[in-house]
Amino acid sequence: MLGFAEHAFGVAPERVRAVDIPPHEDTKASFDRLLKAAYGVNTGQGVLILTDVMGATPANVASKLEALGSLSGLNAPVIVLAGLNLPMLMRCISHRGEGLEELAHKALLGGQNGILRLGSKTPQVTTEK
Repeated sequence: MLGFAEHAFGVAPERVRAVDIPPHEDTKASFDRLLKAAYGVNTGQGVLILTDVMGATPANVASKLEALGSLSGLNAPVIVLAGLNLPMLMRCISHRGEGLEELAHKALLGGQNGILRLGSKTPQVTTEK
């Protein structure tokens, strides 16, 4: 997905990292890599983490970081959103200068509004912008 974002924007987006968490990797090692990536993008305003599926290993590892709060050493809040899709990611990149809560809100809306039934003759239901 990050490769598509780079293609769409013509450049690798700043302060965006992809962290692959293999299913059989020790979760401590996954957590350490995620924390390192969070340090790399943190500007003090907070870190938004997008994961694939709630309950899967990436979401569980990210949730541990979110739950640590100030104990993580980031000195910034962490928000984790599950259900990543490309419209959600694109919304995050387009609005990454916004505050963390507003960014998370826009990411959720982008993800929800990006799910469409193609070919439907009935109007699509969208959430607020």
